[in-house]
Amino acid sequence: MQDDRKIDRAQSHRVKTGQHPTCGPLADLSIDPPVLLAPLAGITDLPFRRVVAGFGAGLVVSEMVASQEMVQAKPSTRAKARAELGLGEVRTAVQLAGRDAYWLAEAARMVADNGAEIIDINMGCPAKKVVGGMSGSALMREPDLALRLIEAVVNAVDIPVTLKTRLGWDDACLNAPLLAQRAAEAGVRMVTIHGRTRCQFYKGQADWAAIGEVVRACPVPVIANGDITSCRAARKALAQSGAAGVMIGRGAQGRPWLLAQVAADLFGTPAPKTPEGAELVALVSAHYEAILSFYGSAFGLKTARKHLGWYSEAANGCVALRRRLLTATDPAEVLRLLPDALCPVPDVERAA
Repeated sequence: MQDDRKIDRAQSHRVKTGQHPTCGPLADLSIDPPVLLAPLAGITDLPFRRVVAGFGAGLVVSEMVASQEMVQAKPSTRAKARAELGLGEVRTAVQLAGRDAYWLAEAARMVADNGAEIIDINMGCPAKKVVGGMSGSALMREPDLALRLIEAVVNAVDIPVTLKTRLGWDDACLNAPLLAQRAAEAGVRMVTIHGRTRCQFYKGQADWAAIGEVVRACPVPVIANGDITSCRAARKALAQSGAAGVMIGRGAQGRPWLLAQVAADLFGTPAPKTPEGAELVALVSAHYEAILSFYGSAFGLKTARKHLGWYSEAANGCVALRRRLLTATDPAEVLRLLPDALCPVPDVERAA
């Protein structure tokens, strides 16, 4: 605990006195505050990104897009993909994945021409399906190919290109510092590092100190990612890594205001009011209806359930009511249940 307090005091001093390195470098990318929403497949869709952005995130990143599939898709499918990506919306980056320079470059041109502000290249996804296709974090085992892909995207567009990756493939291949350095030399403007190897998936603890190796090697801003689920964790991540900012993923599930809270705590932005009671019900109801409108009722009902569960859990709602909420098949019934399902109850009653 004593060491934690020292970290917190040191980090707080740097932020309050303007010594933290975020203020200059990230302003060049129009990312202010330097608190970003991570791309999460099946979670950070357009309705959720809009809720998070509404509280004041510096940048939200789309779900990962497979480059070749997007370029080769039928026009109607491409139009649907463009709508899902939210191209043209402010403070939004589009994340692309692939292992072929031609298709990555073509996809980059396509999204840039349709209003994307920033393109992020995914070289960190650990999913077996992605790695099995030799994309995502599999590229950390092929740094020369990774660099060719980065160069292809940077040369294809005039908008900023960023990179998201991990510490390495495994403990024997911790090559993120070198990859980040080479990526910056190729024109990448920012690098985000998840503090785990691919082989760790999401097990164990993110190694924020190891991200510091990337910070010291890389001439462009580095963002720390992994296990940042509170203001305290964000302060520790910055103190241990020396990163220019933080990226939050799973911590925002059920708490889309968390990024704004972290930004206020670290960088003095206006603190959001945490919604409670009727305000929380209104927020969740609006998010729910946006999901139904975006996906249609049938698919929207299923898609919304995970978000409703996270909201109820974060609110310490009754478990029994949560079950009813997640099994309801009528949108009107869901909306009727929300006020009670989001009402905090004592621990003993909640577990009943």
